[in-house]
Amino acid sequence: MTTANNTFETPFGDSSGPEKNISEKNFSDRRHGEPHPHSGKQPRPNNQPRRDKRDVHGWVMLDKPVGMTSTHAVAVVKRLFQAKRAGHAGTLDPLASGGLPIALGEATKTVPFVMDGRKRYRFAVAWGEERDTDDTEGRVVKASELRPSTEAILALLPRFTGVIEQTPPQYSAIKVQGERAYDLARDGETVELQPRSVEIHHLSLLEQLDSSHSMFETECGKGTYVRALARDIGRILGCFGHICALRRTLVGPFGEAEMIPLEQLEALCDRAASGEGSLADALLPVETALDDIPALAVTRADAARLHRGQAVLLRGRDAPNCSGTVYVTVAGRLLALAEIGNGELIPKRVFNLNGLTASPARNNESS
Repeated sequence: MTTANNTFETPFGDSSGPEKNISEKNFSDRRHGEPHPHSGKQPRPNNQPRRDKRDVHGWVMLDKPVGMTSTHAVAVVKRLFQAKRAGHAGTLDPLASGGLPIALGEATKTVPFVMDGRKRYRFAVAWGEERDTDDTEGRVVKASELRPSTEAILALLPRFTGVIEQTPPQYSAIKVQGERAYDLARDGETVELQPRSVEIHHLSLLEQLDSSHSMFETECGKGTYVRALARDIGRILGCFGHICALRRTLVGPFGEAEMIPLEQLEALCDRAASGEGSLADALLPVETALDDIPALAVTRADAARLHRGQAVLLRGRDAPNCSGTVYVTVAGRLLALAEIGNGELIPKRVFNLNGLTASPARNNESS
């Protein structure tokens, strides 16, 4: 899937420049759960008939634009497909652009496998200011006239590679005694979040844009906050810093090649409505999320047992000699997630893929 939004915008500048394009109202919307101009339900025009929902199964790797919440992005894609069920595999902040994997229908059963996968980001850091949100939308809490050299930045990067301890941002969705951290921070409370271990697989300096801005790329594991990464690097360098642009380019098995911009998806929807194409062309197969899991083909007789929730005995020379989670297929079609143990194949999640699924061409791309 080609993308028309693969350029990386860096809205950096001083406090009166492009960083202020996001209003204080939007700041409240994003951080504190208040109605966002892009995320609330829009009233239906008078006399417009309600469209019937349908079964749609697969993944859409949306190239989310800056300014849109992940919740709103899911709602838009769900509406375009008239899908009954939808969800996403990892929140992407409104400030950020890039890959937001959206699961439709039975693909929602595979969301945890994507959530646990690696993520890759390109991000720009503005030096000289630390903000309470660790990005451009927050209030300046520390400032410095110092600016880091390229050599100083490069020398520091190994300290932020591997398994590190990271304190999440105050404005995060982590719960503290039953309350979201961002709600407590909004009310003026000091939020003491505990450091936790995260894994940074790769961190590199891509470009020194000017004396006050640097471009990085990182590939990291589950639970990593890139905002906190920029904050901590700035603190050690002594110049402070915050994220001023962020783009996600990889989520588990979904990369930039699979991204589709919202405008392109809407155009495809319009063509499909007029009979000139199919929304199936925008879908990736449900099993795309299961790339790291072994596949096991079974007979139709065994498939019938698994579909009823019954275990299947594994015996004979063709029995697999592995254990753990597998995804099961019958005649090349995804059937279930199952566990192999004690000579049995035990179904855990059964898929019912009746309805709109990825086109044969997309299935071939994923195989």
